[in-house]
Amino acid sequence: MSVVAAPSPVLAVPGAVAAAPGSPDALVPWHYGDPLGEQRAAVQRVAVVDRSHRFVFTITGAERLSWLHTVTSQHITGLGDGRSAENLDLDLNGRVLHHFVLTELNGTVWIDTEADRGPALLDFLTKMVFWADAQPREAPDHAVLSLLGPEAATLLPVLGLDRLPDTYEALPLPGGGFLRRMPWPTADSFDLILPRDQLLTRWHELVEAGARPAGSWTYEALRVAALRPRIGVDTDERTIPHEVNWIGGPEEYGAVHLEKGCYRGQETVARVHNLGKPPRRLVLLHLDGSADERPVPGDAVTAGGRSVGVLGTVIDHYEFGPIALALIKRAVPPDTQLTVGATAAAIDPDSVLADDSPQAGRQAIERLRGR
Repeated sequence: MSVVAAPSPVLAVPGAVAAAPGSPDALVPWHYGDPLGEQRAAVQRVAVVDRSHRFVFTITGAERLSWLHTVTSQHITGLGDGRSAENLDLDLNGRVLHHFVLTELNGTVWIDTEADRGPALLDFLTKMVFWADAQPREAPDHAVLSLLGPEAATLLPVLGLDRLPDTYEALPLPGGGFLRRMPWPTADSFDLILPRDQLLTRWHELVEAGARPAGSWTYEALRVAALRPRIGVDTDERTIPHEVNWIGGPEEYGAVHLEKGCYRGQETVARVHNLGKPPRRLVLLHLDGSADERPVPGDAVTAGGRSVGVLGTVIDHYEFGPIALALIKRAVPPDTQLTVGATAAAIDPDSVLADDSPQAGRQAIERLRGR
């Protein structure tokens, strides 16, 4: 199984600037000379982002959905044609190994995920087929572009569609591929999964029709501001779904359905949901931009000299300045003064989701004890 390791042809477009070597986005444009303006266009108008480094594969066969339902965290047995969902692969202890997006369309499940993790996910699923009528196969001949912005409807003529899809809906595109609506990183986010040999042509058509070229810097900045984690950057080997807001079925924009079981790691999911609280939570940090040295993912987040968390994605946002995601111990109050190396950091209070509601399991135990 191979990974698409070649740089995107869009990197050869005049003005395209590559990310730093070693970046997970090194194979696609990082920006086109005005990263903050590109972000503004993605929020206020419409922008196109090359995400062709995503790993794409398919699953065919009559039992593709029922089989995938049994080995992953999302409830997808009844997923209708043209519907999408987010999903997770967990280890035996409920820790997140893979996050991916899937779309059921015309008898095929399409899956896209991070380039560096896709081969391992495909390998795991292939080994779990056994006697099921399901055939996972890599689809290196397909690639991902994303459209962001409230004026995406202006691109319908060039897409060959008469309407935009609803959230998690996918519409087939004339000439192959499909357009899928996602609930993030903005309220108007769309993914095109299209034949790779159409990538550059489609990109040029969209730009000529009014979409502003935007790099993966734009996508990452808006994702961080929306408190959406990226597997392997904002998660570590201990991350469980509850810590990073991946709990909930498709209608809740989650990746773990709480009304299903019999998948690897399900016991931890149920136990934490019913009886416990996650040890950490994902928060948005505002960073002091005057520091001489910018912190990097994996740096320790400290309070009073004591480590209380780990830093994830660090990015400059067009409105908020330098921001980051971080996994912080749940007991840390939102107004705690934090530092990352020599950089002061503050938790955005709006990013701290309330988790003090009574749990069903705890309530049942208290009732049995007569309390």
